[in-house]
Formats: sequence, C-alpha cells, structure tokens
Amino acid sequence: MADITTDVLIIGTGPAGSATAALLSTYGVENMVVNRYRWLANTPRAHITNQRTMEVLRDLGREVEDEAYLYATEQDLMGENVFCTSLAGEELGRMKSWGKHPLSRAEHQLSSPSHMNDCPQTFMEPVLFKTACSRGTQARMSTEYLSHAQDADGVTTICRDRLTGREVTIRSRYLVGADGGNSKVAEHAGLKFEGRMGVGGSMNIQFKADLSRYVAHRPSVLYWVMQPGSNVGGIGMGLVRMVRPWNEWLIVWGYDINQPEPVVDEAFATKVARDLVGDPDLKIELQSVSTWTVNNMYATTMSNGRVFCMGDATHRHPPSNGLGSNTSIQDGFNLAWKLAMVVKGQAGPKLLDSYQDERAPVAKQIVTRANQSIDEFGPIFKALGLLDSIDPVKMQQNMDARCDDTDEAERQRDEIRKAIAYKVYEFDAHGVEMNQRYSSGAVVTDGREEPAFEKDRELHYQPTTWPGARVPHVWVFSDGGKKVSTLDLTGKGRFTILTGIGGQGWIEAARLVGKELGIEIACHTIGPRQRWQDFTGDWARAREVRDSGAVLVRPDQHVAWRAEAKATDPAAELRRVLKSVLDR
Repeated sequence: MADITTDVLIIGTGPAGSATAALLSTYGVENMVVNRYRWLANTPRAHITNQRTMEVLRDLGREVEDEAYLYATEQDLMGENVFCTSLAGEELGRMKSWGKHPLSRAEHQLSSPSHMNDCPQTFMEPVLFKTACSRGTQARMSTEYLSHAQDADGVTTICRDRLTGREVTIRSRYLVGADGGNSKVAEHAGLKFEGRMGVGGSMNIQFKADLSRYVAHRPSVLYWVMQPGSNVGGIGMGLVRMVRPWNEWLIVWGYDINQPEPVVDEAFATKVARDLVGDPDLKIELQSVSTWTVNNMYATTMSNGRVFCMGDATHRHPPSNGLGSNTSIQDGFNLAWKLAMVVKGQAGPKLLDSYQDERAPVAKQIVTRANQSIDEFGPIFKALGLLDSIDPVKMQQNMDARCDDTDEAERQRDEIRKAIAYKVYEFDAHGVEMNQRYSSGAVVTDGREEPAFEKDRELHYQPTTWPGARVPHVWVFSDGGKKVSTLDLTGKGRFTILTGIGGQGWIEAARLVGKELGIEIACHTIGPRQRWQDFTGDWARAREVRDSGAVLVRPDQHVAWRAEAKATDPAAELRRVLKSVLDR
C-alpha cells in the first residue's frame, strides 16, 4: 500500500519541475514535487530569461511575472556583448545582443508584452517553487527518487527519505521526470536519445569582486576573453559572466575532457579570475566551484505510458543561446494543461501523446542550435589568427597584425567584424525563442498551408495564427481605454475563442459545446463598440481570418484551430474540433 497518493508526482524542483507544479496547482490538480536536496538551486547556472518564458510566468499571474522582474537584471544591462583580451585589456569588438540593438528591440516590443531579462536560477527557481507551494503543491525535500513501476491505472514510485533512510512509496496517476541531465526517471522509463554526452569539459568559478571600473561603461551579461596561449576549452577561451551587476561573477573555463577533472582550489580559481580580468592583484571572494560537461544529446521520445520527462532530462546541451531553463519551463507549460484536462476527465488520454509530438522537435532544435553556436566561435578565432599556430608569441603577433596599414590587415579587420556579427545566431536569435509551431493531434488544420518565413527563422519571429503557432501578441483596448495584450485574453488553463463583429455564432457555440464537454471556453469579441477594441488595427492585420471568423486558442496560448469566417453550423464545427483535440 502506498504511503502517499497524489494525481501527479514530479521528480525535481528545478525550472521544469517547479513550473509544472505551479501550473498544475493553478489549474486545481493535486500534485507533489520532490527534491533529493534540502533546498533549491545553490548556483546561478541558468540565467538568460526570454520573452516566451516570461509569458508563462505572466499566465501564472502578473504578480509572478513582476516578482521575477524584481530579482532580474533588466534588458538594458544585458547586451553589450564584449570580446577582449581581458576585462582590463584590449577590446577586440562587441555586438549588441539580447534585444539591445534598436532594430532587435523593436521586434521584441512588437512580439510580446513581456521583457527579456537576466534572472539567475537562484532567484527564478524560488519564485516558481513558492508559487507552486502557495497554491497547493505538496513538496518534500531531501527525498531521492529510486524507481518507478507503472500499470494500467497509475504509477508507483519508490523514494528514499534521505534524513531517515526510510523508503517512501508514492502512488500517482502520472509521473513527471524533471530530474536533470542525468535523469534516472528517463533512464528507467526507457526513453530514447540521440547524440552523446561529454563532448567537452568546463568548470564554473563563482566569486564576488567589484569590477565596475572595467564593465559599467559597456554593460553586458557576457565578456569573452581571448588570450593566446591560454588553456582553451569549454565555451570560447574564457567567459566572464555577470551574475549581479557589477560585483558577482561566474567564470566559465574549459578543461580537456579526455583528462581527469582538474582540482579547482582557491589558488587555481584566483589565478584564472586574475588572468581573465587582467588584474594581477585582484582580490576575490570565492563562492563556489564546480565542473560540468558539454553535452549534445536530445530525447526522441519524451514519454512512455504514464511517465513524462522534460527539461534537462530530455535536452542536454551547453548554455549557448540561453535556451536551457527557458525550454524547460515551456515544456511544463505544454504538458500541464493536458495533464490537468485528462485528470479532470475533460480529455481522453491520447491528448497526452501530443506532448511528445510537440516538444521532441523543440528538444532537437535547441540542442542542435546550442552546439552549433559553440562551433561558430571558430571563425572569430580564425580571423584573429589564433588557429594558425600553437606558439603563444606567434598567436599574439597574428592578433596584432590587424592593426597594420596593409591590405591584408584590412581584410583581417573585415573578417573579425563579420565573425563577431555572425554571433547574432547565439546572442540574439529571437526566432529560435519564439517561432515554435506545433504539429500534433492537439492541433486541427484549417486546410491552409503553413505560411513561409519571410526572414531568417532563427533570427526573426514571424507571428501567425496558423494552427500550432503561438497566438500573436497585439495590444487591444477596453471601453475604458485600458491596454491589454491578446495573450492576456487567452491561457489561464482554458480554451479561448477570439472573434469579431459577425462572430456571435462562435460565442454561442462555445457556450453550448463548452457545457456539453464540461470545459470552460472564454470568448472575446474584438471590434468597434465591443468590450475590446482594435484601435490600431494590429489585431485585424495579425489574425489572418475575417471579422466573422474565429481563432481557437489552447490553454498554452498556441492556436488549436481557426475558421476563416462564420459557419453554417458553428456548434458542429467547434464540437468536431474540440473532440478531436481532446480525444473525446
């Protein structure tokens, strides 16, 4: 007999696990989350927080989104991405990143009501965990997952209480593995992976030191240090990352993965910090050191029966592009509403199959992109002449040559500029973050072809209401003049119909079909003299249907289906679509 029963058991309290727990509790689903450690993240490893993730927090409540902003470093302090020989040394070049360039900033502002920021995991994780627990999640710390077995009715999981050594049996209808890159849940569930682990070695050196005199005039999250003759590995040649401006830092330094892990003591860490900062007398307050591996592996199956995995358990990659915790939280946003509807009897079990269909391609995409971004440092090294020799003196001479008054030096300067500018694919890849379009049983096509991307799909977000895409953000206005995002009209654990004048039939159909199926369908009419008005015309341009048409939006703000115009029998159409999506 089980010691504990719950509807959903979540293993891991990281960004994926805590977000999923917070969403499930918000949706009214009983859940428990366990963590093998006594507390949450103790290092600020994940930090870049993109707009789509902030939209998930916004869906949890404006107070949740605002709390994350409170702890975050704002976007304007993130983006002067610097390449240098040391923080105190010569600057080689820089690029505006993370939406700092005015053209990119405009795209960011047009794409979302939420703002990119830098919120270290030591701050983000407690926000999500607190939200989950305050809304009903049962949490157990110092509780280690051991094994699970599933049957036709549920999953029996064995955990160990690390304080007493006792084993605890937990019975749940569903199990979620959010237990990181060495996931035991994924292993025991028999999930399939492609790629390989341990393609490179890196270490983190976290410390405190006031470096404002070197960086405050060029604020950035990342400072890339190129030093000829240094021990090169990991990410670039050496990375000095801002944790808190401008006195908390994290250095990423590589080591040879084919050799034993280095001993990173205080003397070693201090020397690395002094070398990269360029101050031989720098005093640091060492906070922590750790080693980790660069991985290139993603799950091709993300679920098995009643067991689902997410986050680093299913996409294992370097921190390039800042996609890790963002994708993890978004995995939870995709799965939580589906679990909630199945647990409540509002949907059939096949709805859960769409989680793998929709998120496995995303896992592959981001792992591929993150590892490709590492390779794209090569042209910078080549342009600087760092790949032509292993002699530090010659390497320095090659770098110095760019300052000569020769045709060859002019070509080198041009190559350096182009190579640095090309890193936009890592440091400002807005399309990678926002262009996810799903194809699964939880999406019903309207018969029209998917719109082609007019610009580079990795760099630029292209809004569309094509079924499977995230509903476009535009501002609409209440009769009192209040400005509200179309994203704010959707989500919140329910389906939503967006229509215009002439779409009353869709609203009546939503009330009828919603009652039949036992689900809530929110309805909003956007148009003149309606509750929501489109004064700017932005919604009319974005919706891709007529006034009398309808856009049906899922609880995760992705479009489930759309109708070009009014239908002869809107209730029959809506019933057909929702029964298909919900496996009813």
